Amino acid sequence: MQLRRCLAVTGLFSVLLTGCAMSPGGSSDAMTHLVIAEPERAEFRYEIELAKLNQMLQQELDAEQLGFAYYRRGALYDALGLRTLARMDFTRAIDYQPRLADAYNFLGIQYTELEEFDYAYEALDSAIELEPEHPYAYLNRGIAEYYDRRNKYAIDDLQQHLAMEPADPYRVLWLFLAEHRADPEQALMNLSSNAAAIDSDDWAMDLVRLYLGELNEKAFLARMTDNLRDDETLTERLCEAYFYLGKYQQMQGNWARSMNYFKLALTTNVYEFVEHRYARIELERSREQLKTP
Repeated sequence: MQLRRCLAVTGLFSVLLTGCAMSPGGSSDAMTHLVIAEPERAEFRYEIELAKLNQMLQQELDAEQLGFAYYRRGALYDALGLRTLARMDFTRAIDYQPRLADAYNFLGIQYTELEEFDYAYEALDSAIELEPEHPYAYLNRGIAEYYDRRNKYAIDDLQQHLAMEPADPYRVLWLFLAEHRADPEQALMNLSSNAAAIDSDDWAMDLVRLYLGELNEKAFLARMTDNLRDDETLTERLCEAYFYLGKYQQMQGNWARSMNYFKLALTTNVYEFVEHRYARIELERSREQLKTP
């Protein structure tokens, strides 16, 4: 994915950002540092591979080949944001290969996005039963439990996920989000402790510093596009940044401001990222808070 050109926020985006500067606790100064990237476009190679898979599925294949082909097509549909088509293919893949842990993992994610939590648990439990060391099933089950407000279970799963790779800043952040709901002060202490394992040069450390109060929102926004890695695009960076800024604003009780950040995360079209997947749930929950008397 090539780097998309970015645009400083001007009056062109005033409709999208209406209310940000006036939100309680907000900073009009911070908004001048906002950056918007053009949404990601579907990779050409995805379209080529989809065409090949569609052709392959018209041939005589054994059950193992069919299971893999449906799984791979489902993963491509998922990457393109075609969730219903993806879910249909993951289900077909399991019909042909009932022990395909990755297909169950994807189904668990998609049911979480739909807030169909019982189905999500069933799928993710199956993924973990089939592959106890699955690299992402504990994260995805922890996120499902987080959104289902089963906080104790969410913390347990997210701790297990972090233990697999303690230096991963996103694992640290998701555990913090779950712990913050239960005990904000203890969560901040744990975040500070867990952050010691993260490479100080990792850009996501700025997210940690933001939550710890070591970096204010204006300073974070001013630096969030610095030092892009070779394997990272601006759009991907912004998808992550705006999602976690939305969560940060929720913690301050700035529901309208958080909604604007979740909308910005959704505009990136980085469908594969956890932050894009759950920005819509967060957007709706912030909206509900605004409606609450």
